[in-house]
This record gives sequence, C-alpha cells and structure tokens, in this order.
Amino acid sequence: MRVPKAIVLGGYGLIGLACMRALAKAGFEVSGLGRSMRSANAVGLPVEWVIRDIPSITTDEWLAMLDGVDVVVNASGALQDGAKDDLEAIHVTAVARLVEAAARLPVRIVQISAAGVSETASTAFFRTKARGERILSSRAKNWVILRPTLVLSPEAYGGTALLRAASALPLIQPRVFPKAQIQTVYVGDVADAVVASAQGRIHSGTIADITEQDAHSFPDLLAKVRRWQGWADPVACPTLPGSLVTAMGKIADLLGYLGWRSALRTTAITRLADGVRGDPDTWKNAGGCPCRSLDDTLALLPATRQERLFSRAYLALPLAIGTLAIFWLLSGLITLIDPARAMSVLAERAAPSWVIAPTVFGGAVADMILGIGILWRRWTKPAALGMLGLSSAYLIGSLIAAPDLWADPLGPMVKVLPGMTLAALVWLMMEDR
Repeated sequence: MRVPKAIVLGGYGLIGLACMRALAKAGFEVSGLGRSMRSANAVGLPVEWVIRDIPSITTDEWLAMLDGVDVVVNASGALQDGAKDDLEAIHVTAVARLVEAAARLPVRIVQISAAGVSETASTAFFRTKARGERILSSRAKNWVILRPTLVLSPEAYGGTALLRAASALPLIQPRVFPKAQIQTVYVGDVADAVVASAQGRIHSGTIADITEQDAHSFPDLLAKVRRWQGWADPVACPTLPGSLVTAMGKIADLLGYLGWRSALRTTAITRLADGVRGDPDTWKNAGGCPCRSLDDTLALLPATRQERLFSRAYLALPLAIGTLAIFWLLSGLITLIDPARAMSVLAERAAPSWVIAPTVFGGAVADMILGIGILWRRWTKPAALGMLGLSSAYLIGSLIAAPDLWADPLGPMVKVLPGMTLAALVWLMMEDR
C-alpha cells in the first residue's frame, strides 16, 4: 500500500512542527520546508528537509517539488515586515505560485491562516493573509483553510512567549486591553485538524475557525497563565496607558528592521487590542472534533521549573542586550570625547608612544562597533563573543601596562568581570527559531 506524502511549509515553526509530528504519527511520509538548516536540525525530526526561502521558489520549482506529494500544509508566515520578512511575498506571491503549480497536480493544499483575516483589516498581516486565501479559494482545485485563534503550545514563540513573560513579572500584573476578548486553541488540536484535512475527512472548500468555545478577557487570560505557571498573586495590577503600549510597539517595529521578531510589534498589539475571536461551530459543522478549552489546554502543558525560568529569561534577555549596548557605546563615545585623558593613563605608565594613540582610538572604535553590533539580531552572538574577547584583552593589557589599576578602590578593572558575565549570558541565551 502506497504511503501518502505530505510537505509542510514552515515545518520547524510552532504550528508547522506540531503538524509534522501529527502527520508522521498518522502514517504520512513527511518532508519539511524552511529557510534555515540549523533550525530544521534543531527540532530533531528524522525527516527530509528542503532548505529554501519560500517566496523565492518559482512555479516550475514547485511543480518539481510537489511531484508525488499528496498534501501541502502551508504553515509558513510572518507577523510583520522586517529585515527577514516580506508579508506580500510570503502570504501572497508564494501562495500564488504554489497554487498555480498545484492546479496541475492531484494535491490538496491545507492553508494555516488566522481567525479574523479580512482584506479590510487593520493590519497588513490580516490583509495579506486574506489575499492569499482569496487566491487559494478561487484558483486551487483541492483546498482547506484553517483559521486558528491564539495558539497555546509547549513551545514558546511570539504571542505564547509574550503571555508567559507578561504573567511572570515579579510582584505586578499589568492591566492592558481590558475589553479585548481572546479565544485560544491548543496546538495539538490545530495539528489534528490538519491531519483530518490531509486525510480527506474534511471536504474541499472548507474554511473553518479552529478555536475553543469560550472567550476570555485579556487580564483574565494573563491571570490564568500566571496561576498555571505557579507564580504568587501580584501585589499590584497597574493599568498601562495606551500611549505607553503604542510606544513600545513602535520601538519593537524599529527593532524588527534589525532582525528582531518581537511579540510586542504593533501588529501583535493591534491584534490583541481588537480581540482574537472565532466561531467554533464552523469546524464542528465541517466534521471536525471540538477543540479543548483554555483550562484543558493548560492542564495538558507542563508548568515546570524550566517553564518559569524561560519566562523570566525572556524578560531578562532584552534588558541584558540593551545594557551591554549602552555600556559599550558610552565607553567608546566617552573615550573619543576626551582621548587625552585616556591616553594619559598609558603615558603615565611609560607605555611606548607609538602604542598609545592606536590603542586608545582603536579600542574606542571597537567598543562602539560592538555596542551597535549587539543590537542587530544577526550579529548579537558574534558581538557578545567580541565583547568577551576585547574585555579579556583589556584585562591582560592592564596586568602588563597598568597593574596598579587592579588595586584602585573604585575597581575599574574588577568591574569588567560582571560585564563579561553578562555578555556570556547573552551568547548562551540567544537561539534561532
């Protein structure tokens, strides 16, 4: 008997990975498609991976890639335009090419979209998703569109990571979006819906929300997640001004162009403020199984020590990166503002004259380059290593040229060690999706 084949676009993502595991368990021969071999290898699935930037795949390449494939699950996507992401390319252009190729083949496309998509929506994410859906529904021969609400998973990424981090704040629980109504769905229920669609148990042409029955206010959702994680009740629940939330979103948008896919970007904030709602009856009427409630989902997920440590680390990492950036930028800038003072430290200790100026100016420039580099997502880990290396050079150099500084009551050299520790922690905590 022939084993059915499935290929999952965005296979190492939060939803894509769950779909790959569920399809493999259901007897499919599964392949994954994504743009990072490192991320693909990190998930540890013994499957074939196709490493490509999905929007760059041509129609002819799709034709060759889909030969012998029975099901394509499109779990790829991006929240907002940024250094690595182009919404129009991934949600519209890539879908159009895929659909054109699939129209010539006996293949079913299962599209993972999002509850609330509309071509008149308030965010480009929903608008481009809606255009991709329109292309799929009007041109493809065999298709199903699934629209999950807020997906909860053992993996923490995007909105699920933000929920964990916000609920883990010490002593306080900020009150934000009090009127927003949120429905959730367990990632396993989304994967089961994909399997049902892939197996043909759901009719072609189905468009269904994948969601629990009840909705929750955002503050209530945070409170439930906080209790699930095992944190003490907050001492205070201050209301965050809308202007502050908007400002954080704008800052996160700017960081997006440096490669950071923050869950605080304006698209995510707007989506939460508008609410995340879906109609569970559409899926039931299509023949799907009801989705778990929020309480049932949380009961399935382990609230372990690792879970709590991740939540606090998610908050600490941007603070550590920001602190290092400011420290190294100011270190170089202060030296350049008054280089004579820095050079006098070496001159007073009889350092060779030809060494002094290159050492001071070269060190200042290197400090500033590292301070800027750590803010760019692609260079964060190399910059952290550079900080460790340059700090080590400063310490060794001080032992040779100015050992008396180690006995200074203000401890200028000793204070380098905590900075090195912070850089090491950033290097260890940085991980690609």
